[in-house]
Amino acid sequence: MAERARLFSAVVPPPAVLTALRRGLRHTGRVRSPGLRWTTPEQWHVTLGFYGLDDPGARAEWLRARLTGLAAPVVRIEGSGSFRGVLWVGVHGSGLAEVAEAARPDEERRPYVAHLTLALARRGARTSQRSAQAAVEQWRRALADVRGPEWTATEVVLMRSDPAGEPGVGPRYSVVDRFPLDAPN
Repeated sequence: MAERARLFSAVVPPPAVLTALRRGLRHTGRVRSPGLRWTTPEQWHVTLGFYGLDDPGARAEWLRARLTGLAAPVVRIEGSGSFRGVLWVGVHGSGLAEVAEAARPDEERRPYVAHLTLALARRGARTSQRSAQAAVEQWRRALADVRGPEWTATEVVLMRSDPAGEPGVGPRYSVVDRFPLDAPN
């Protein structure tokens, strides 16, 4: 039986975009929020499809077949939003929805919302769910006008997610495979 791993596909912003986002966060005066666990720039990505426990080789073949010939989207980080317990910045532009549609599992029924997760509400005895969600909403409002530079997403990556091993630290991501996208028209 093939090794299985927790897998997802993503677009990873280039270093210049990550640097601009870090500056934008500093500009808003981000301080420690006890109710939030902030993700690190090394974890920043735009998820396209989540596959759960899956065979990396089989999923890579599946993705390659679905992504071949697709144009590279031209996108930018813009605005902010939240899901329950999740603070994110939006990702907007041309062509990303088509790439996401190709990379998402056939059984996925939720609408696609392109975003980059910045922080998660902490769960635990010291932080109530209400105060954590209030922190998410405070930051969502503070980041509403964030806008990053435009970039061309030239590849999709198949990522593996492994637990960090220490409490309070997010998962470790590693690239399993890369899939180039065609230059935009």
